[in-house]
Amino acid sequence: MVVCTAACLFSVFRFKGMSHEAHFSAEQPCPRTPSRLSPSDVDGWRSRSDPRTSGTRSSQAVGLITLTKRADFLAANTGKRAPMPGFVLLVRPRNDGDTKMRVGYTVTKKIGGSVIRNRMKRRFRALARDLLPANGATGADHVIIGRAGGVERDYAALRSELLKALARLTR
Repeated sequence: MVVCTAACLFSVFRFKGMSHEAHFSAEQPCPRTPSRLSPSDVDGWRSRSDPRTSGTRSSQAVGLITLTKRADFLAANTGKRAPMPGFVLLVRPRNDGDTKMRVGYTVTKKIGGSVIRNRMKRRFRALARDLLPANGATGADHVIIGRAGGVERDYAALRSELLKALARLTR
């Protein structure tokens, strides 16, 4: 243990411009204090041998790609549209030879705060993972736009509406 007198502390802090704080404990923490996190968790990365790091998420596993660019959303707006009480579904064939389906979700601030908007988007993601692989148009962009009535609607009602909208647009 290192012992330091008050005069020693005063001279150390005078160089740093803190001469008024001369009453600090000189007791050092034990260097062998166990950490609360394991070393693999400290940097936030899982080990390479961890099976959870395969990189396939459920939407990617079924062939869905999420739209992120504004231009893709604007292009989807020129496609077919099916308004439903809880949402509006837009479908636009890409005609680029790729058979993967892409899907995007939009919920505006008119619907509610961030908690409401995120809840709606989570419900839309679950619906898309569930229904689009079997009922969606291959090689097309699908955009689901949330409406004000969609927050209160039952999941089963949203599911039946999405099935009806997909059947109408993919004929």
